[in-house]
Amino acid sequence: MSQSDAVQRLHIRFAAEGPLKYVSHLDLMRVWERVCKRAGLPLATSHGFSPRPKIALAAPLAVGATSEAELLDLLLTARVDIGETMNDLSRELTPGLRILELREGPLKQSSLQSMLRAASYAVEVPDRRSPSEWRLAIDELLARDEIPWSHQRGKETKSYDLRPLILTVRLLRASDGVAELSMDLRNDERGAGRPEQVLLALGSTEEPTRIHRTAIELAGEPVSA
Repeated sequence: MSQSDAVQRLHIRFAAEGPLKYVSHLDLMRVWERVCKRAGLPLATSHGFSPRPKIALAAPLAVGATSEAELLDLLLTARVDIGETMNDLSRELTPGLRILELREGPLKQSSLQSMLRAASYAVEVPDRRSPSEWRLAIDELLARDEIPWSHQRGKETKSYDLRPLILTVRLLRASDGVAELSMDLRNDERGAGRPEQVLLALGSTEEPTRIHRTAIELAGEPVSA
C-alpha cells in the first residue's frame, strides 16, 4: 500500500457487537468506509483503475463472533484533530460499533496484518463435564506435541497441525451445563487458530454459544481491552 499521498495514520480500537455479529469481514470494511466518509475524513485512496480508501482491519472477525479488541488502520491526505475526529466518527457509528480508542500511529509503519501475532477469546459452550474433567482435557491437549487436523473449505480439504496454533487454554467456569474458557491463539502468516476447532479438539460436541475476541497482539505491542 503506497503511502506517498498520506500525511497522517490513525489507529482505531473498537468493539463489534450486537447486529454486527452476523456481518462478514468485507461488509464490516464497507461499514467503516461509510462511517469515515459521513464523518468527513480525508481518506487516502489507492491508485489505479478502481481506487479504494486506504483502510484496513488487523484481523478478520469470524461471522458469529463479537469483539472488544478490533483494530482499524486509516491513512489520511490531511491532518485531523484526534478529539474532533473521535466526536465526528462517534456520531456516525452504526448500531453495534463502539470506538474504544483513537490514536495517531507512525506514518511509516508495516501493515497491522503483517504485525499480527495472536488473538485472545472468551468462549462459552454447552457442556456438562465437571471442572476436573475439563481441566484434564485441557492438560492432555496442551501436553500433545501434534494435533493432526483437517477441515473442508468448499471442495478443498485442508490438513495441518492444530497444536502450534494453540498458545494457552484456561477454564474459567464449568457449571449448570455451561463451560466458559479463555483462549490465546496464534494468528499470523503461518495460520490462525479458531476457537470452535479448539473446542472440538477438547471433546466438546456442541456449537459454542459465544465467541468474543478480547485482545489482539501485534509484534512488540500487546493490544488489549
